[in-house]
Amino acid sequence: MTKFERHTSLIVVALEKELPINIVDGWQVLYTGVGKVNAAIEFCRAAAGAKHPKTIINYGSAGSLVAGLSGIHEVTKFVQRDMDARAIGFELGQTPFEDNIEIDLGRDGLTCGTGDSFVSDMPELQTDLVDMESYVLAKICKQLELDFYCYKFISDNADEKAALDWDRQLNVGALQFADTILGI
Repeated sequence: MTKFERHTSLIVVALEKELPINIVDGWQVLYTGVGKVNAAIEFCRAAAGAKHPKTIINYGSAGSLVAGLSGIHEVTKFVQRDMDARAIGFELGQTPFEDNIEIDLGRDGLTCGTGDSFVSDMPELQTDLVDMESYVLAKICKQLELDFYCYKFISDNADEKAALDWDRQLNVGALQFADTILGI
């Protein structure tokens, strides 16, 4: 049994390759494309519609920066790993003129660093996971006061083999998400 309802939830995923529609038949799914800008544009379009869902579920692949981490994990803290305004007095990850570096959902879970680059070596800003979309989705949901949940499947170790590992692991993650999180 899942805690999510099909008709009041929207699953947001970057690519259909990460979660094929036939695996989540009957659920509302939005494919945004890769990266923060694409995710923001497509998610805002969906949220601006006359009928938007009560709960947003972000699912996708992520690289792990923690040795031995595998499977699906809930992410509850989000930072922008590529926001760098240190030259004008802000911390790495801090959006200029905003106080908070991290978006915290207030539940136990992992931290994800979102950025518009595919990570193949250790980034300067340390987090548990890295991805390319979740920070912006968490920020929009917080501002729109939507319930937000984020689940990431560890597809790679954000190292020199990351691109090959990512491609090989996508179907495994999609099936685990459908079974473990959605109860399909």
